[in-house]
Amino acid sequence: MSILIHDNTRVIVQGITGRIGRVQTHWMLEYGTNVVGGITPGKGGSTVENLPVFDSVQEAVDATGATASVFFVPAPFVLDAFYETVDAGIQLIVVVPEHVPVHDVMKMRSYSAKKNVFALGPTTPGILVPGKGKMGIMPGSLFSPGRVGIISRSGTLSYEFAGILSEKNVGQSAVVGMGADPVVLNNLPDILKLFEDDRDTEAVIIVGEVGGVQEEKAAEFIGDHMTKPVAAYIAGRYSPQGKQMGHAGAIIRGSAGTVEGKCEALRNAGVEILTSPIDVVDWARKHNLS
Repeated sequence: MSILIHDNTRVIVQGITGRIGRVQTHWMLEYGTNVVGGITPGKGGSTVENLPVFDSVQEAVDATGATASVFFVPAPFVLDAFYETVDAGIQLIVVVPEHVPVHDVMKMRSYSAKKNVFALGPTTPGILVPGKGKMGIMPGSLFSPGRVGIISRSGTLSYEFAGILSEKNVGQSAVVGMGADPVVLNNLPDILKLFEDDRDTEAVIIVGEVGGVQEEKAAEFIGDHMTKPVAAYIAGRYSPQGKQMGHAGAIIRGSAGTVEGKCEALRNAGVEILTSPIDVVDWARKHNLS
């Protein structure tokens, strides 16, 4: 068992004929992902990496039995593509692009919830399940199969945590980029629940950052529902107030979204706070995760 990507997951790539779509399709295939086709309106009948390209999602689903989709679609077209994908019956959507308008994300979030579709992003590196596949842009060489789940608001920090753990023979059950925007398609508690219910995950790491209230929401969920050990690292300890730090969602406004507030909420929920990524090694050893 794993979360989100399973043995029977069949992936399509939207925007497959674009520069980024082509490159990332190659690397997803190289990693062993079951990519079955792609979509670019007007390019139906062509191929990319020997995969068929379709004009619409419904055509791709009918021809390939696709169950999941990863987006490399320009931000202004993401909303329409999302509606089309949900209506075609796709159950898992990963929205990689950044700069998707917030009001579009709110519409997407509402629509996917109504249709019982699980979606990640926008501004996400995607999801990687070691040994099964990846949807998005995570570099597969840093990950190894194991029992630790990682949820991150930051793509590069998720890679760093996975790499540190892999070097010490501590593998990962899945690594999930939830998205770095102020509004995302699923919140931290939604992803924590997947790991709590997954029999192959024995512990979870949250890689958070300043801004927003995702970590505070996670603390409430952990205190009430999590039985597995959780550690957290919050990036941006020295971020100045009111200045965006890399991601649209990483900004401190007033007393909200500070590292101190997030750490306090998580610590009160029983989460072990990591002051540096390297501290995750001692935490993993303490819980016999290697």
